[in-house]
Amino acid sequence: MTGSQNGSYRLHGRVFGTFFRFLLSGGFNTAVTYALYLVLLRFVPYRTSYTIAYITGIAFSYFLNRSFVFRANRGLSTVAMFPLVYLVQYLAGLAIVSFWTGILGWNALYAPVPAILLTIPLTFALTHWIFAGKERPPTK
Repeated sequence: MTGSQNGSYRLHGRVFGTFFRFLLSGGFNTAVTYALYLVLLRFVPYRTSYTIAYITGIAFSYFLNRSFVFRANRGLSTVAMFPLVYLVQYLAGLAIVSFWTGILGWNALYAPVPAILLTIPLTFALTHWIFAGKERPPTK
């Protein structure tokens, strides 16, 4: 194996480990915010419930991504840019939730599930870019 191939494997291994931590923290955050969504559904319409749970999840997610997933503090730029990732995810997720409930007529209780599954890759890529930047293979 050449030095550049070895560096490439190390880079991919780091990204895989980061993605695994991203999935773990995301799963925990999702469970917490989904529980909040279900509680709020008793009192407010599904779009309002989704929005409140989503905004709460952003703050929790920032903390988890900064301290557990990427273990990086790139300064105030991450604080400013992080909500933009979730604005993109929110709009995509809200479209999926609205399609699921409003167009297909399926149960609002489960509407966030396809939204979550379909937005995970997008969210990881954008969050990785904010916290880790463009990683490069180590030099020899």
